Amino acid sequence: MDFHWFLPTNGDSRDIVGGGSGVPTGAAGGARPASVAYLGQIARSAEQLGFVGALTPTGAWCEDAWLTTAMLTEVTERLKFLVAFRPGLLSPTLAAQMASTFQRLSGGRLLLNVVTGGESHEQRQYGDFLDKDARYARTAEFLGVVRALFRGETVTLDGEHVRVEGAKLAHVPEVAPPIYFGGSSKAAGPVAAEHADIYLTWGEPPAQVAEKLAWIRSLRPDMRFGIRLHVITRDTAEQAWAEAGRLIGGVPESAIAQVQAGLRRSESEGQRRMLSLHGGSRDGLVVSPNLWAGVGLVRGGAGTALVGSHREVADRLEEYAALGIDEFILSGYPHLEEAYWFGEGVLPELARRGRWSHPAGRLATATAAVPFAGVPI
Repeated sequence: MDFHWFLPTNGDSRDIVGGGSGVPTGAAGGARPASVAYLGQIARSAEQLGFVGALTPTGAWCEDAWLTTAMLTEVTERLKFLVAFRPGLLSPTLAAQMASTFQRLSGGRLLLNVVTGGESHEQRQYGDFLDKDARYARTAEFLGVVRALFRGETVTLDGEHVRVEGAKLAHVPEVAPPIYFGGSSKAAGPVAAEHADIYLTWGEPPAQVAEKLAWIRSLRPDMRFGIRLHVITRDTAEQAWAEAGRLIGGVPESAIAQVQAGLRRSESEGQRRMLSLHGGSRDGLVVSPNLWAGVGLVRGGAGTALVGSHREVADRLEEYAALGIDEFILSGYPHLEEAYWFGEGVLPELARRGRWSHPAGRLATATAAVPFAGVPI
């Protein structure tokens, strides 16, 4: 089981911060700006605690993922960066060149999260006017070129959406960065099967995740899988659920209504599935044991959290692993503190069960905490 954390490049807070919904929330809790100093603190903490990598989002609502993570390689040593980017907003040759440079100069610490783009209104802000199905078709052509360039090939393609002539890389990466890809619509499956190394799903109940994984396996039997979840884990279940209640308790109904109205206009099938878990209501937010859909009331994208004691959260993670989930991409509010709750509570529990080991060869425990990079813990 591999674990990744999340870099809140649109700012952080002790309240839920909107992501991708276009509706900012959480400012009343004391927003933490997405500075290099603060993001570096999160990245170094994640690295020390035993996370393999950190996801950085993409969109008009956050800082650029490529530039931000390039800066953070200088304040970390081992942590990998799962850089989200959108095909069609740059050429496949330039994307392959950027990835090759990142891999070489960071010592092989790049992971690529390909985001086709589920919202036409946001794509148009960047000058992209294709519809959703056409965007998936373009992604397939784009990734075909990128993959070939990573293999050291010279590529000429006159496709429906992508056109390159004599494209090649001056420096082919020694290890091509793995490609992570998510999408719940029918058009997404074949693209994932042909071009992805890891297929990503948002944190739906286990039965729904099992169905999605079976769908992708029918197209690509050897696919690896990852899941995107928030976490609220504490020493006791009562403490964890109290924190979940605090997060949603201070959100006014007007804010929920505003966010939900925006999300209902989404073209994303994955977003539709997230919305169906709670229906825009505070009632019935526990949609599966320890799986809470409250985050999705005021945030776009990943809308569920695992909530409970460290042992309970470890149990749920093992259930997802039993379905075939290999990698877990997690986050929590605020991201610095919640990383420590998970890293010093859940990861040692999984280590005791023989399900996890620190990638640097030592357990993540509170007693192992030492000052790093001049920042006291």
